[in-house]
Amino acid sequence: MTSALVAKLPDSTPHDRRQMKAYLLLALAIGAEVIATSALKASDGFSRPVWALVSILGYIVAFSALAMSLKTIPLGIAYAIWSGVGIALLTLIGWIVYQQRLSLTAMFGISLIIAGVLVLQLSIKRT
Repeated sequence: MTSALVAKLPDSTPHDRRQMKAYLLLALAIGAEVIATSALKASDGFSRPVWALVSILGYIVAFSALAMSLKTIPLGIAYAIWSGVGIALLTLIGWIVYQQRLSLTAMFGISLIIAGVLVLQLSIKRT
C-alpha cells in the first residue's frame, strides 16, 4: 500500500520516494505505538489478556516500522518526531478517554515538545 501511494507522486525522484516512504513508516510506527500504549493502560497490568495482546502486537508493529524508517531518516530526527508526537497524542487520549486532567503548565510543556520537534524537522538539510 505504501509503495502504491509513493509511486503515484508526480515528478518525484527516487530520493523523494524513499523519504516519503520512510515518513509514512514513521507515521505507522507512531500510530501503532500510541495504540499499544493505550492498550497497555487498558490491560490493567496485563490482567486483561485481549488488551495485553493488542499492546504486544502494537509494539511489534511500532518497532518494526520505526526500524525500517531509520534506514532513511536520521536517528535523532526520527526519535524526536516519534516521542514528541507520541507524547502529544497519548496526552490527548489520556485527557479524553481516561479523564486525566492537564494543568496549564503541562499543556505549556507539551507545546514546547511539539515546538522542539518542529524546529528539529526544519533544521534538516534538504538535498
